[in-house]
Amino acid sequence: QVQLVESGGGVVQAGGSLRLSCAVSESAFSIYDMGWFRQAPGKEREFVSRISGSGIEKDYEDSVKGRFTISRDNAKNTVSLQMNSLKAEDTAVYYCAGVVVRTGAGWRAYYWGQGTQVTVSS
Repeated sequence: QVQLVESGGGVVQAGGSLRLSCAVSESAFSIYDMGWFRQAPGKEREFVSRISGSGIEKDYEDSVKGRFTISRDNAKNTVSLQMNSLKAEDTAVYYCAGVVVRTGAGWRAYYWGQGTQVTVSS
């Protein structure tokens, strides 16, 4: 069974940075789009970023553009999210997502990690 394991969450002051990492148990995932979603308290899970299998194509939710950078290392089966200039509204549980697709209803994923908490204090 495929496993996605996140790490790197924590507490940071506004304006600070964090780097999230996701280790994927299956090397076959290197051909699939991977991404990150987040869920804040009392809100629905939302798309944050996506990266193509090649690592060339990337998408970002509007509020994180210019602050977050997604990357992947297919040789190590990892996906990362570098988060800079963090704001209080970035506080959420962040989920690594596997096989990310865009549908008419928005971004969706077929595989999920267990989530890692990111708390930004103002």
